[in-house]
Amino acid sequence: MREVAIVAAGMTRFGELWESSLRDLFVEAADEALRAAKVDRVDAIYVGNMAAGQFVGQEHLGPLMADALGMAGVAATRVESACASGGAALRCAFLDVASGASDLVIASGVEKMTDGADTTAILATAADQEREAYHGITFPGLYAMIARAHMKAFGTTEEDLAWVSVKNHRHGARNPKAQFRREVKLEEVMASTMVSDPLRLLHCSPVSDGAAAVLLCPLDQASKYTDRPIVIRGSGLATATMALADRRDLAFLDAVRLSAEKAYKMAKVNPSDIHLAEVHDCFSIAEICCIEALGLVEKGQGGRAAREGITALGGKIPVNTSGGLKSKGHPVGATGIAQAIEVYEQLAGKAGDRQVAKARFGLAQNMGGSGASSVVHVFERV
Repeated sequence: MREVAIVAAGMTRFGELWESSLRDLFVEAADEALRAAKVDRVDAIYVGNMAAGQFVGQEHLGPLMADALGMAGVAATRVESACASGGAALRCAFLDVASGASDLVIASGVEKMTDGADTTAILATAADQEREAYHGITFPGLYAMIARAHMKAFGTTEEDLAWVSVKNHRHGARNPKAQFRREVKLEEVMASTMVSDPLRLLHCSPVSDGAAAVLLCPLDQASKYTDRPIVIRGSGLATATMALADRRDLAFLDAVRLSAEKAYKMAKVNPSDIHLAEVHDCFSIAEICCIEALGLVEKGQGGRAAREGITALGGKIPVNTSGGLKSKGHPVGATGIAQAIEVYEQLAGKAGDRQVAKARFGLAQNMGGSGASSVVHVFERV
């Protein structure tokens, strides 16, 4: 397999983008990446998207987006893995280039969630319909059960959950493309509306529109496009049972552990080698569970990580320096690519006020549903 590098990136602002359509968002992000690399044609396009057919009535995104970019004829494919669709699209693009099939590929993600569709019902399609959604459970409810299981097993508190939100809003306030560019106080989070006990409104990521794109090529060709390529050293994908009732441990995310093990093995690194990580904090408990399953903290110790500053900028292992899904926003199909962009910018020294000093290895972990799918990528500054 060839070594693969990210050589350019583009991303829209995340938020309620009423003035932009699905294709507008995709073109804005992809065009920014193409302009940065000074190219106007690629060999292939992968579009991560969860549910455009339900949100805006548009399926068949591959040819639609290729045409919108002025690239009709180029191989273009939509990739779906619920909220992990962006990460899965990045993996497809990585394997395409690594295999030698293509030399220049766009990996992208896009979602338009705010045009009036029943967002709760659409997102619930990422759960087990017969065994969960049919009975009325929603994702706040599913993650609330995960939170309660973690609390019972490890003594995690509601305040521990709140510190994740406080930290990520502090980071997101420094991100010009974040949906919520403001800090929140612990007291604010603790007093916010209860959504599904113990999860409050400020423990939950928002509904968002947005798109993100990265440009991949073989490392030995990267100098044509940039003087600061970032190499994708490892990629891992794994699944777990859809229904929480079938899991041996509600407080531990097996798909995250398995996908991380695959990525670490390919990259020839250990969790202790990682200098920063973007993880899937759709709810604050998700960040706590993800950093444990990734091996960034010991099992049962994720609850104290944000509270003690371990995962903050300046801490031992900064997590979600972009603001995470909580502050940056969560246009579900775009999230995995946006995570990769944050790591790319960090390792390339382009993160501005969020910069992690001397970072060499970074990680992005993108998750579908309540942890039924997970994609992990390991990146290295060369």
